Amino acid sequence: MEFRAANRTDVPSVLRLLADDNISRARGFGDAPVAEDVDAAIWAAFEEIDADPNNELIVADDGGEIVATCQLTFTPGLSRLGARRMTIEAVRVRADRRGSGLGSDLMAYVLERGRERGCRIAQLTTDKRREDAHRFYERLGFVASHVGMKLAL
Repeated sequence: MEFRAANRTDVPSVLRLLADDNISRARGFGDAPVAEDVDAAIWAAFEEIDADPNNELIVADDGGEIVATCQLTFTPGLSRLGARRMTIEAVRVRADRRGSGLGSDLMAYVLERGRERGCRIAQLTTDKRREDAHRFYERLGFVASHVGMKLAL
């Protein structure tokens, strides 16, 4: 298994992973066909992530097959005495690979990436309905210490 930064050819596989989830499907993600303006927005987002040194789109590549993904964002901050933090988002493991240890391996890799980048805090949010994910993150040592809030713009 190779964990690495995603490239342009990985994007369709990443999109399939992001849609491989009942909550995502309920939001309309993964429905075909993708509207042209949405498709353009996805490619623009990938290009922006790829060009930004403070963002990494990570994939787990198993012999040319993308089986997991997440996005990392590295943020400097004045709070916590100038601590740099890593935000972990859009974590997905392909359904047939869940429970195999792949998620733990992916998280070990990304936490090490955070340490390499000088981060002192790793943070993530997870949908309240993802109870299995909550147990998973707690087993890894994450603590539900804050309340996350969102506002659609």
